Amino acid sequence: MELQIIWLWTCFLSHIPVFAFFDVHVSDHFQPGVVLGNVSLGRGWIYQIDRTLTPKYVRHIFNIERQHGIVYFSGKVNCAKLPKNPAPLYIQIQSITSENFILINFNTFVHGQNCLIKYRSKSAEGKPEIYMNVLSKVSTSPCVSTSILLLNIYEHLPLFTRQPHSYRSSCTGGNWKAVFDNGSFSPNCLQFNERNELDLLCKVQNLWNYTTVRVKLRFNSLRSHAMFTDRDLGRLDSLTKRKKRNVNTAPQFQLPNYQVSVPENEPAGTRVITLKALDTDNGDAGEVVYDMEALFDSRSNKYFQINLQTGSITTLQPLDREVKDTHVFKVIATDNGIPKRSATAYLTVTISDTNDHGPVFEQTEYRVSIRENVEVGFEVLTIRATDGDAPSNANMIYKIVNEEEDNAGFEIDPRNGLVKIRVRPDRETLTQYLLIVEANDQGKDPGPRSATATVYISVEDENDNYPQFSEKRYVVQVLESVAVNTKVAQVKATDKDEGNNAKVHYSIVSGNVKGQFYIHSPTGDIEIINPLDYEIIREYNLRIKAQDGGRPPLINGTGIVVVQVVDVNDNAPMFVSTPFQATVLENVAIGYSVIHIQAIDADSGDNSHLEYRLTDMAPGFPFTINNSTGWITVSVELDRETTDFYTFGVEAVDHGFPAMSSTASVSVTVLDVNDNVPTFTQRLYSLKINEDAVVGTSVLALSAIDRDANSVVTYQISSGNTRNRFAITSQTAGGVITLALLLDYKQERQFVLTVTASDGTRYDTAQVFINVTDANTHRPVFQSANYQVMISEDQPVGSTVVVISATDEDTGENARISYVMEDNVPQFKINPDTGGITTQIEIDYEDQASYTLAIIACDNGIPQKSDTTYVEIIILDANDNAPQFLRDIYQGTVFEDAAVYTSVLQISASDRDSGSNGRLSYTFQGGDDGEGDFIIEPYSGIIRTARKLDRENVPVYNLKAFAVDKGVPPLKAAVDVHVSILDINDNAPVFEKDELYVCVVENSPVGSVVARITATDPDEGTNAQILFQIVEGNVPEVFQLDIFNGDLIALTDLDYESKMAYTIVVQATSAPLVSRAIVHIRLLDVNDNSPVLRDFEIIFNNYITNRSNSFPAGVIGKVPAQDPDVSDKLHYSFVEGNELSLLILNQDTGDLRLSRDLDNNRPLEATMKISVTAGCTANWFACPAEGLGGWSSLVSIPVAR
Repeated sequence: MELQIIWLWTCFLSHIPVFAFFDVHVSDHFQPGVVLGNVSLGRGWIYQIDRTLTPKYVRHIFNIERQHGIVYFSGKVNCAKLPKNPAPLYIQIQSITSENFILINFNTFVHGQNCLIKYRSKSAEGKPEIYMNVLSKVSTSPCVSTSILLLNIYEHLPLFTRQPHSYRSSCTGGNWKAVFDNGSFSPNCLQFNERNELDLLCKVQNLWNYTTVRVKLRFNSLRSHAMFTDRDLGRLDSLTKRKKRNVNTAPQFQLPNYQVSVPENEPAGTRVITLKALDTDNGDAGEVVYDMEALFDSRSNKYFQINLQTGSITTLQPLDREVKDTHVFKVIATDNGIPKRSATAYLTVTISDTNDHGPVFEQTEYRVSIRENVEVGFEVLTIRATDGDAPSNANMIYKIVNEEEDNAGFEIDPRNGLVKIRVRPDRETLTQYLLIVEANDQGKDPGPRSATATVYISVEDENDNYPQFSEKRYVVQVLESVAVNTKVAQVKATDKDEGNNAKVHYSIVSGNVKGQFYIHSPTGDIEIINPLDYEIIREYNLRIKAQDGGRPPLINGTGIVVVQVVDVNDNAPMFVSTPFQATVLENVAIGYSVIHIQAIDADSGDNSHLEYRLTDMAPGFPFTINNSTGWITVSVELDRETTDFYTFGVEAVDHGFPAMSSTASVSVTVLDVNDNVPTFTQRLYSLKINEDAVVGTSVLALSAIDRDANSVVTYQISSGNTRNRFAITSQTAGGVITLALLLDYKQERQFVLTVTASDGTRYDTAQVFINVTDANTHRPVFQSANYQVMISEDQPVGSTVVVISATDEDTGENARISYVMEDNVPQFKINPDTGGITTQIEIDYEDQASYTLAIIACDNGIPQKSDTTYVEIIILDANDNAPQFLRDIYQGTVFEDAAVYTSVLQISASDRDSGSNGRLSYTFQGGDDGEGDFIIEPYSGIIRTARKLDRENVPVYNLKAFAVDKGVPPLKAAVDVHVSILDINDNAPVFEKDELYVCVVENSPVGSVVARITATDPDEGTNAQILFQIVEGNVPEVFQLDIFNGDLIALTDLDYESKMAYTIVVQATSAPLVSRAIVHIRLLDVNDNSPVLRDFEIIFNNYITNRSNSFPAGVIGKVPAQDPDVSDKLHYSFVEGNELSLLILNQDTGDLRLSRDLDNNRPLEATMKISVTAGCTANWFACPAEGLGGWSSLVSIPVAR
């Protein structure tokens, strides 16, 4: 709103000393209705402008309310048409209850660009400004007693002059003198005139100034002149002095606007600035008094004060920039001149910041979790601290206080508080970090302030450590006699990870021939589940797999457990043939080897080391046996004739503990010497034997014929018996070859035995071809003890995962292998012929991250043999899952005055994928960030303000944020975020316009609502509640403004004819903010007044129309009718008396013309009646017309013939 300087300086409008010349200063741009002052004396008086003494052009400018004494501006001023400036204005004040009468003289000064004020044309000093005609309360007496109160002048002065100061009055007359001190009369005798009146000239003064009062003091109730005469108003006698009036210039500030800065927190009384206004006047007129008032925010008034005399502005209390940083004042300098004049300057006080606020973290403790092994540069979190001070004292720098040693793996951006990874964290090294972060505001006055916050960073485990066996190789020795379900060993593997990632499960990958062993998966205990037999398998090499519970799991398949089966002497020696039979010629030499006794022991070591000895020997026994080799030789010469047949026993004893033994019988026949050779019936034998034939199996029966009588033929395998796999026994019918030891197709596939048939002296040989046929003696063996393969979860159904194969050293059907899965795993199937493993349904990493398939390779031998391997299928995560927010919609609130980077809310999403596919970042990119009003921290999901908000501009933000994973290609999910801006009272009420114009119909009922003043406040809730009040111009109280709804109510009768317009200033308050508007109230006239008119005469001279061409054909006058109602349109008509049409009347304008029908034959005088009508109101009046012969004019000036 443009600030208007009002040139109005009157003693009743300004706070100047009470007694001064009564001058009124107005501006030529004042609008009608502007209130100038109040000359009220209180109750019981009526007021009016003296129309006799006050010039007409002054009466046009001013008006006064009859009941209340309010003087207001009533018309516009044109300085060019003012005959005198200043001009006198006389106000009559008449008592209602008595004849007391007061007349006040004001000098009116009109100021403006084209207004010339003649300051030098001054009234004589001592010319009264107030005239009083007052009845004294004492009776008439030639001499008044001491202390009798004749008159209290103070009671008869306008209220605006009655300041609470001591005053003194002195009055003088023709031959007497009276002194009044606050109304008390000093002793003196009074001389009365014939009217019982005293003519007094009084001088009333206080500490600053004085004024003169002319008093007619009456001492009886005789009616006095109601008006002062011209003589009364003239110059007084010689006692009257002229008072010299100084030229009164206005004070002047050096600058129209001042700006100053004051530090906050300074104590009350701190000097802010001294404003000086210069006034070149002398004396009191040059003394300046200062005042100030707050603009825009009334709270500023309680922080500052101004010294009335010096203009020094000081603080009333310590200032706080964070509460209010700017205060704006209007400073007024007013002089003590007459009239008082003033100057205005504007002062802006900026509160400079001192560093009185330390940084404040959003949280005193931050807790965040990160995955171990995150990449260098990973953003952990953003730490924010705010500072209520100005930016110069709130320039935040962040640092990690305890960044040494363990915390060296983290760094913080000193400007934005972003904590990043500098060294990959390892949970196995340290599970939690404690960072002390300091925020320093870098303040200068009085110095920097800082605050610290604690950041706890927990490292979440990733499955990055393989299980480690406690030993590289476990070796255990187990007796073959150990009982089933006995624990024989325990493997132990540890994993540095934690939780499921550290839970280790064990399984036997390979080496578990015939399934002799079982490992307890959680504990690693190895137990015997089938009996051991040293003689079958002497050592087992078990490969153990340790697998953790991570996703995907990590496997260590290097565990080796060597189970050495310790032999137990559980096998007695077994002779390769029983009974043993031999023949020997009686003439053989001593030492001759008769027969080789053989026994075998399935045990090992000492348990299989045999000793032979003879048993059941008769005296003179001619044979002996080699204890180690078992050969029986002749120890003495034989004599068939003495003994031709020997029968005895042989015992084989092992060295076990306890020792075990077996016995066999031996028979030796002593033969005569003969000359016939035994002859095999068949020189060549060929046969097949299965390699899995058991020991003792009869292989072949063969025979030889000796033609000698009573010859006994014995049979021996003389060569080809590799590894002593076969044995032969001599029987009456021939020799029988049996299996002495187990066969092994891999070692020997064919034996060519030479069998000797001997009668004691002569022998024959035959060859026996024994072909060993393959038995299913070998199990299939996988090429790898365990397989580990990886496959992406997005592979199509039917994709080949891996092809495994096993080999079998058998042949034929015994070596033909088929593959099956031990357990049905619906996701996979295996080709039984090729060993190819393929997917048969879709695989989902999120359901299961790995599979362990037990694959069995079976041969087709009888009995069927098999081998088992384990295939670890690791499912590789594919980015097939989009992020998913924890909520469908997020809602948050923040105050509109929140500092930049204030945390609003946090959004969070999860992704079922793993690794980079499940690592999320948050962004507004591609969404809605409120046109840049918000930012989002990419890793924490905290949404912050990016700049200052304004609820009145945007009350609600509908943001859209995205969570984006790190997969290729990345997947994202959107979420709606609603942020409501909370209101603060930061907007003053706003009127529709700075100046409002209201039209009110006059005569509106008292108490009726004539208008509604409205203002809006962009704030909401209680912050938008507006209170209305009238702050200026409503003197006296003509209107009342409803404080809540702004209804403007008429308190008095509104009369257009008394006052056409009012101007008030209304204020709308939304504490502490205020706004003002000027309301111009114009009354609309209604037809409530009858036209006003009086009888009038028309005198005209006679005209001879045929002799003159100068007959007045134009308008000679107008019916002098007036209607106070300006809106009324008057209608004029003749009612009677103009039947001869002497006059022509314009019915719309009232203009009168002479009729050309006038001649000497017409009556010389006529009385007419004219009707004047305004709307429905009419008035009648008589209009006599006198003819002097011929035509006459309208004017009443006689015209000579």
